[in-house]
Amino acid sequence: MWNKSVCVALLALATGYVFLLDSDLPDSVLKYLSSSFLYQLQGDLASPESSMAAAWEVLITQPGKQWNRVAVGVNACVDVVLSGVKLLQALGLDSGVGQDHSILHSTKDLKEAFSHFMGKGAAAERFFSDAESFRHIAETASAYPGAQLYVGGNAALIGQKIATNPDLKVLLCGPIGPKLHELLDENVIVPPESVQEFDEFHLILEYRAGEEWGQLKAPNANRFIFSHDLSNGAMNMLEVFVSSLEEFQPDLVVLSGLHMMEGQTKEMRQKRLLEAVASISDIPMGVPVHLELASMTDPELMSAIIHQVFPLVNSVGLNEQELLFLTQAASGPHASLASWNGVPDVGVVSDIVFWILKEHGRTPGKASDLTRIHFHTLAYHLLVTVDGYWANQVAAVAAGARVAGTQACATQTIDASRVFLKAPLEFATSKMEEASTVSLNPHEPVSEWHRDGVTFHYTPVLVCKDPLRTVGLGDAISAEGLLYSEIYPH
Repeated sequence: MWNKSVCVALLALATGYVFLLDSDLPDSVLKYLSSSFLYQLQGDLASPESSMAAAWEVLITQPGKQWNRVAVGVNACVDVVLSGVKLLQALGLDSGVGQDHSILHSTKDLKEAFSHFMGKGAAAERFFSDAESFRHIAETASAYPGAQLYVGGNAALIGQKIATNPDLKVLLCGPIGPKLHELLDENVIVPPESVQEFDEFHLILEYRAGEEWGQLKAPNANRFIFSHDLSNGAMNMLEVFVSSLEEFQPDLVVLSGLHMMEGQTKEMRQKRLLEAVASISDIPMGVPVHLELASMTDPELMSAIIHQVFPLVNSVGLNEQELLFLTQAASGPHASLASWNGVPDVGVVSDIVFWILKEHGRTPGKASDLTRIHFHTLAYHLLVTVDGYWANQVAAVAAGARVAGTQACATQTIDASRVFLKAPLEFATSKMEEASTVSLNPHEPVSEWHRDGVTFHYTPVLVCKDPLRTVGLGDAISAEGLLYSEIYPH
């Protein structure tokens, strides 16, 4: 009791002293000091992180109607995960000036693109065009001490995550070689037509928060992904996937891998996308479809996906890089923004997501099926739905944020000592129109607001201080959000 009183008294004295020294401190600092002081006065010595984790547990409830059979396709591979800096050093490459390349043609391009994104702390994925050079890099990576092999590809990762639920049947279609088949959960059903003789390998170059390479210093942990993947690049298994649905009879379809087509020629991309649109149109009516996006650099392909694929799916999952590229490719709101400066502004994100649903989603004047967008970035998540189509989204956004913290730290539950809050303490809900202001409250971590028939659910993320693995976090987040979501029949 005395310890608590002393803590409160010292905190009050410190806060008052800071105000006397500098009354012009930024509002965010003063609000943080005030809120910390209030937590103590309220008798709550628990940290904001532990309070938030406890509040999530109360909010995360099962939907009224759960999925029974989930079909997932179509990109799958084996991920070779290792330190990016150590691999590049093993290849004899020194640090230098970073520069993005939409397609990697050489180890020099690889070094420059990796440096570019490591300096920003941003995730990215690129195609490596030279088969022989890639084979040499892949052999070096696989033989490197400490390199680890995992299930890879958005579809396989989502299928693997969903398969941890023993009550669900999961069908996975993709180019599945012997190593990948060995790594998959036994609950995952693989059609015989999906099995192939060789695995497709993707190299995942990870870096830690604060890791240095020459003049570079990573602001946070993340990864750079590259491959020379022809099977996934041509989406070879899409038709197999759709033809398997009639026998499997899923009540949810999850689709990913469209970004892999960037490695194809322009003519092949256009042809394959039209075939993909035809195949997606063949998915039985009444079966909801979720599309998971991934890192892209081709604005024409992104624009085509927005106009041709978005109207055919019910839900989309994406991160901050994909969202910004999307609005740039489609000349949407805030398209002049070249890159995010630190944590993406919630008001800017909210404006872009709202525009997607209004321009390309279900409205009284549009036949589009798109009614849900799950946005995830390191510091927070935003789950946005057209009113009247989805239920249990408070639980869904909280579940997605919870799994981001547990999977990154490799823990079963949130360990408050190993995570921290990176989300803004306060933000405006829009930058384009009259907005409300939302303040962080760890005891009520999910915030809700409405805008012209669209509902927004926001929650901060408890970011792992020392993440053990960053690959597949977005896929796990989307999978968990879907597991706790319910769609109303229409």
